[in-house]
Amino acid sequence: MIRKNPRGDLPQIHPSAFVDPTAILCGKVIIEENVFIGPYAVIRADETDDGRNIEPIVIGAHSNIQDGVVIHSKSGASVTVGERTSIAHRAIVHGPCSIGDGVFIGFNSVLFNCTVGDGCVVRFNAVVDGCDLPSGFHVRSTERIGPETDLASLPQVLPDASEFSEDVARTNNELVLGYKRIQNEL
Repeated sequence: MIRKNPRGDLPQIHPSAFVDPTAILCGKVIIEENVFIGPYAVIRADETDDGRNIEPIVIGAHSNIQDGVVIHSKSGASVTVGERTSIAHRAIVHGPCSIGDGVFIGFNSVLFNCTVGDGCVVRFNAVVDGCDLPSGFHVRSTERIGPETDLASLPQVLPDASEFSEDVARTNNELVLGYKRIQNEL
């Protein structure tokens, strides 16, 4: 469902993107080319700051937002998702938040008030809250990363994790083409 927010902003969706009919996109949302938005995803840019301003939620080209993902932002702050980035099933991204290119965010993970650099891997059920995660870092499953975390204790992304992330992105790019081809068959 594509709908306006109370301020009247309507999502902008590139014609090559696929948005599942069960997904909800509301307000100042920008979906770039060849993006996959899965079933029951919710991307909502509807809260304003004190001046009634809203920064957009931008999903970069060739990225995928999988089933049940929620992306929202507090008080009109921006959320950006880079290119070729995968946000897996039921993850929550709450702005202000910036996610780089080629990032993998695992199932049920939560990101809030943070920056995640290019090529990072955040595994399943992890939390990144209130910090800047430099490029190439690996957050293990169930780990909580916050402002007090010693980032030197985090490992760098290993080649097998990078290959997995790239494979997920590639697979979902193929799904965009397949779903676009059959979207008018029902």
